[in-house]
Amino acid sequence: MGKRRGKKNGPAAGSRSTPQPATGSAEQGTEGGGTGPAASGAGITWQEARGTGDAVAVNGGTAVSGIYNAVHLPAGALREPAEVDAPAGIDNLPYRPEVFVGRETELDRLDAALRTPGAALVQAVHGLGGIGKSALAAHWAATRPHGRAPVRWITAYSPVGIRQSLASLAVALQPVLDTVLTQKGLAEYALKWLATHPGWLLVLDNVDDPAHIADLIRKFPDGRFLITSRRANVWPDAVPLVRLDTLGPEESLDLLTRKVTQTGPRNLDGAAALCEELGHLPLAVEQAGAYLARNPLLTPRDYLGLLAADPAEVYGCADLAAVPAVSRVWRLTLDRLHTLHPATTDILRALAWYAPEHIPAALAGADVDPVARATALGLLHEYGMITLDPATDTVAVHRVVQALARTPDGADPHRTPELIDQAHRQATGNLGLVFPDDHDDPANWPAWRALLPHFDALIGRRSADADTAETVDVINQTALFLRSQGLVVDALPRLRRALASSERILGEDHPDTLGVRNNLAMAYESAGDLRRAVPLMERTFKDAARVMGKKHPATLTARNNLAGAYRSTGDLRRAIPLMEQALEDQLRIHGEDDPDTSMFRNNLAYVYESIGDLSRAVPLLEQTLRDRARVLGEDHPDTLTSRNNLAYIYRSAGDTARAIPLFEQTLKDRVRVLGEDHPDVFMSRSDLATAYQEAGDLRRAIPLFERTLEDRTRVLGADHPHTLASRNNLANACQTAGELHRALPLHEQALADAERVLGKDHPHTLTCRHNLANACLATGDLRRALALMDQTVKDRVRVLGKKHPDTLTSRSCLAGACREVGDVRRALFLLTQTVKDRVQVSGTNHPHTVIARNDLALAYLAVGDLHRAVPLHERALADAERVLGKDHPHTLTSRNNLATAYQAAGDPQRAVRLLEQAARDLTRVVGKDHPHVVRCRNNLASAYQTAGDLRQAIPLFEQTLAQSRKLLGETHPTTAKVRENLDSAIVEKGT
Repeated sequence: MGKRRGKKNGPAAGSRSTPQPATGSAEQGTEGGGTGPAASGAGITWQEARGTGDAVAVNGGTAVSGIYNAVHLPAGALREPAEVDAPAGIDNLPYRPEVFVGRETELDRLDAALRTPGAALVQAVHGLGGIGKSALAAHWAATRPHGRAPVRWITAYSPVGIRQSLASLAVALQPVLDTVLTQKGLAEYALKWLATHPGWLLVLDNVDDPAHIADLIRKFPDGRFLITSRRANVWPDAVPLVRLDTLGPEESLDLLTRKVTQTGPRNLDGAAALCEELGHLPLAVEQAGAYLARNPLLTPRDYLGLLAADPAEVYGCADLAAVPAVSRVWRLTLDRLHTLHPATTDILRALAWYAPEHIPAALAGADVDPVARATALGLLHEYGMITLDPATDTVAVHRVVQALARTPDGADPHRTPELIDQAHRQATGNLGLVFPDDHDDPANWPAWRALLPHFDALIGRRSADADTAETVDVINQTALFLRSQGLVVDALPRLRRALASSERILGEDHPDTLGVRNNLAMAYESAGDLRRAVPLMERTFKDAARVMGKKHPATLTARNNLAGAYRSTGDLRRAIPLMEQALEDQLRIHGEDDPDTSMFRNNLAYVYESIGDLSRAVPLLEQTLRDRARVLGEDHPDTLTSRNNLAYIYRSAGDTARAIPLFEQTLKDRVRVLGEDHPDVFMSRSDLATAYQEAGDLRRAIPLFERTLEDRTRVLGADHPHTLASRNNLANACQTAGELHRALPLHEQALADAERVLGKDHPHTLTCRHNLANACLATGDLRRALALMDQTVKDRVRVLGKKHPDTLTSRSCLAGACREVGDVRRALFLLTQTVKDRVQVSGTNHPHTVIARNDLALAYLAVGDLHRAVPLHERALADAERVLGKDHPHTLTSRNNLATAYQAAGDPQRAVRLLEQAARDLTRVVGKDHPHVVRCRNNLASAYQTAGDLRQAIPLFEQTLAQSRKLLGETHPTTAKVRENLDSAIVEKGT
């Protein structure tokens, strides 16, 4: 019987053909100390380069959040949606009409369709503006029993309004969530709650486009939905419609009579004629009744005379057939209100530019005396022009009234073009005055969320041509908040509009224009669109230096941001001098203790880490930590971030013995200072999990990755970039643990989510595709792996460039796939080119270059070209010892690989000596319970077998098999390989 030789594990720990970190959506090591300095006294905020997530896989980093907001929550304060019962008072009907008449037929139809809780149905009510659709829905919902099932009113005119209303539901269920979850996180929490609780009713008010609510209805086939809409012919056949027309003459008269006589008997002469004149439109009749109720000496016939004296109608609002009737009532009411309190008309015109519901009362006049504002709002409420909700301190204005108030009419003294323009400016200014200061602080998130629908309404109701400098500032601030929430797709179009308007209004060289251009470039970088980001940053830096001077804080910020963008593109040759100059200037101008000095020093350290120069990176981060602890205190979030960053650098250097305790202490302190659900806590937990993974402690790493994914999904939302990175990290850890049945679906979901949320060309999406290809390779699905690798290389070349580090990594992995399918010639060509490009891009001494040379040596070894393989392995080991140090994990792996080459070359004695040394060193550096030690011991046993020393080979195989079973499990590929090798040795011994 022929002899069977033991199979070696080869480069299990050393090749770059491994799952990649979630670049793009993960932190890149750079940080920002808040929102950056203002470019000038005008006040446009410049956003500084900062990370957006946690360090992942191998080369992540951490970033200061700029948040000093401790959120201390009692144990059990945050519960799963399924565990939360609807609290008392959760219904949120915005108003119940004081007087409601008629509509018996429509109410009966709604009763038949929707009255039974638990019965699934969708019902739509449609009709023109002012006809009473919302009043009908509110009256029906308030007067019918729903058991204990909640009734929630959803403002459904736009996706933003729907998301805002769902977020409000989550806060009503658990108020503590308001300052913990992002808006997307709150909305997803509400959806999970709805999915686990039957019987509820959602009133989807004022739906403009059925597509806006299609997903919501599709998610809940057993739900009850009552829809109101002006549109009739856009609904699928499955949605039954209730058409609402004007009131009948008797109902109209009843409504007017009840409104007028609320305070006592009145002379109703001319009431029927007045209703006829108003077309029996409920809104017009109600407002006329409110006017008459407030002026007891007037009769309906007197009011008719007033109408006859002002026959003007409104044009330009073709979709609002109600406007002509309402405009006549409006004119009389506004005349009276202006006489009583001149500020009422100004306030009403300003309110017309916001969303119609849930308008914070402060927006009625942020710079007006609160008592005067309250008096004016009270009068508007009395006359039926607005609805006040004292419980929430908010205002509602009917859409028809808003449309009228925004429409210029030279014949109406309350709606001249000048007054309309003035109202728009006032509405814009009011928003700017009430915006919270810090969009990163979770304590401000509820206020930001409350203002978003009104911002969207304000900028959506006028074209960009009408923007002012104040509009630009409001758009800029809102876009920065959206980006901080992971909503960069929403932020980009707003910033593009802000930049175009600022260039037109202020000029291309105005400091505020430069600030907006900087922020747009930062948003492009967050979106992974580096082709747009870098030229914008280059222009901004050049213009800032020319306009404001090289020493201006905004110029320093622009230089820092440009350097960070170069780093993102892999252009380290340009990034390093810029960051070095930025730090030098910052120190000279602002000194050691300025917060931005620590930030610049941190960012320079990470650029040094990117080129493998840890000897310069580590001292910089150690100094940053000392400075922040001295200036800010040990428990300041920025100090904790510096400690986390230093731990990351230790991990990059392969020093997990120092990294892990530092990560553990930082996580403990962040939980104590910031609370369990702070984003920085998630970041620390993910970083610690990665350190455990690199130390081979997968039993602790995987549960931490699982918890981080669960917490980020709950708090930030399933589509937040940090959550996407967490799913990628968990998939990589499962793959490392040999749990391919878990890893592959996770990789597939990570890619699908990234394509849907970020787009197919985002760097994180390309990373997910790269990692899925690796998983397919690990499962033996070579055809799929090769196709995915090929596509990833092409896409990375197109998006990032031919020599971007990520492109070169994908090319190395493609070479590995080619080698597996037998295309050795292509594999060698790819790896040879990769080594040349790594040398050109990163230099001979960069770790990536060392690893690329190791990969090429392994390829030559795989094809039996020992003449080339052995010298390359010898050089790879020498380079690793020189660049990384003798105890770095990759150096130890290179030693293992060289021994494998010696063994293949027929020199088992040299192989044994090297492997014995490698096993001792690995055990000393990473501990005996590390997968790398298992693989090295397996290779050593194989070398003993090749040398004919079965007396040492078999016991070592047996020990290694037991160790692999303990660490990796019975089904892990490494365990299977060791078992096969042991069987081979036993068979050989028996021959």
